[in-house]
Amino acid sequence: MDRNAVSSPPRAKADGETNPTFTASPDARSKDITTAGDRNTGVLNQHSSQRGAYTVGIHEDKGSRRTMEDAFSFIVDFAGVKGQGYFAIFDGHAGKHAAEWCGQHFHEELIRQLKAPDNHKKTVPEVLNKTFGAVDDKLGQIAANGLTNSGCTAVTSFLRIEEREEEDDSSSSPSAASGGPKTLTETGEKLAPVGGKEEPSKREKIKAIFKHSPESPTSSPRNSHTVTRRVLYTANVGDARAVLCSAGEAIRLTHDHKGSDKGEVKRIKEAGGFVLNNRVNGVLAVTRSLGDSAMKEFVVGTPYTTTVELTDSDEFLILACDGLWDVLKDQEAVDLVRRETDAQKASEILVKHALDNYSQDNVTVLVVRFHSDAGSA
Repeated sequence: MDRNAVSSPPRAKADGETNPTFTASPDARSKDITTAGDRNTGVLNQHSSQRGAYTVGIHEDKGSRRTMEDAFSFIVDFAGVKGQGYFAIFDGHAGKHAAEWCGQHFHEELIRQLKAPDNHKKTVPEVLNKTFGAVDDKLGQIAANGLTNSGCTAVTSFLRIEEREEEDDSSSSPSAASGGPKTLTETGEKLAPVGGKEEPSKREKIKAIFKHSPESPTSSPRNSHTVTRRVLYTANVGDARAVLCSAGEAIRLTHDHKGSDKGEVKRIKEAGGFVLNNRVNGVLAVTRSLGDSAMKEFVVGTPYTTTVELTDSDEFLILACDGLWDVLKDQEAVDLVRRETDAQKASEILVKHALDNYSQDNVTVLVVRFHSDAGSA
């Protein structure tokens, strides 16, 4: 079902975040997609009516499954800042409820954490980590209230507009607009290398580490100027994935938390659990998620996070659940839609390709097409 074409039924109002009222339908419901008027006010799942720093396309299909357990969300001009953005996909299991709740409320918790006085000196990855923890706790409270024991994988990206003072020095590093070597910071627990043939080569091509902590106070140099930068912060648990297309190259910004990961197996065994047939305690195929309160001792909600400063060479971002990645490699996905400049059409092409190649899961794809000519306007 394409939410751009068919409106979902009216939702019952939630009775508080930890005691929500879910719809009777077994299918997860994301908030309907709308288009803003003359001004965009950062509304959930609302496109801007004007060309800005990026455009968003979203498409989903139930596929061969009996129910749809995926949910999505995006916010243009996130947190009231023009050019900022929030993008997320939540892939549910054992029911729709965790994914549906996250699609409706995860962004609210992120805003709370960004505004919390205790977090003002924390880096954005640290704030994302606290957000995932807070959301995980709330899903645990919902489970304690007897409403659901479901869980979901999650991939979230926060596009942040940042300003900093830089010295007027020709020997300084190239600006974001120069399209220099792609720089990336990875944070979180030390993990085993991602499986597959393409991931190690992609990481080898990342020339330098971007170590700037935008929240840390810095003194202004004598001869300096203010530089506006676009920084993409991504976090995930489970096997929902984010892939950035940079000058045609696919760069994975997430880590697949699966039972085949040696580092994850070691962590689970040390916590007293086991992995059988690549499933945690013989049950769950992912080793990290939100919700799943009955297995929380082993299936943690701590995210893997990355930070990358965008340049003019960064063309688009793909967020998708494993229904896409089960049948398509990162580079294949990038190559398939690189020439399609319409983000909505690109998302539809990827979903169709997954279904045509016999994906056995729900498929949800969100594409963000960056417009370097628009800057942060």
